[in-house]
Amino acid sequence: MIAYLKGDFVHKSPAVVHVEVQGVGYEVQISLNTYSKIQGLEKGILHTSLLIREDAHILYGFFDLAEKEMFQQLIAVSGIGASTARVMLSYMKPDELARAIVLGDTKTLEGIKGIGKKTAERMVVELRDKLAKQPVESNISPMKNNTLHTDALNALTALGISRQAAELAVQKTLTADPHLSVEELIKKALRTI
Repeated sequence: MIAYLKGDFVHKSPAVVHVEVQGVGYEVQISLNTYSKIQGLEKGILHTSLLIREDAHILYGFFDLAEKEMFQQLIAVSGIGASTARVMLSYMKPDELARAIVLGDTKTLEGIKGIGKKTAERMVVELRDKLAKQPVESNISPMKNNTLHTDALNALTALGISRQAAELAVQKTLTADPHLSVEELIKKALRTI
């Protein structure tokens, strides 16, 4: 398995980048999300996932581990292939995608090209628990207020509030006022539930 490539970005396009590593050029499939981050770079690191098919070996590259982890979660879902997962990660950032899945927001997922109602529902059923068990500060959903968000979310779930309701309340409260202390955030989030 090739975990990552570190080298020169010889050729870049919104879908493919050629990475030269010690004289060897690798063609790497990327998402628009990754392209936007490497667009101005001449060299760097891409975390990779190698998919071996009967007719090809395809290398997918990601700027950060969160995107790679989400890609691997998505392709594990029945009916979602690597191309569809790449399209999904081009439409949404990994944290946005994880949030939509955990909250069961199938309408948002259906808005992605190639994702129908059944696929969106299957994705929620198969990934909701896996993504919900991961702490919010993990690579799947990097957020600006990681510790504040996580502490408030953990406190609300400890009080017996469902994770979905707690997530919505915390997000709503942080959007309204991002400069709250943990205590204020929990109190205000409780009022919105």
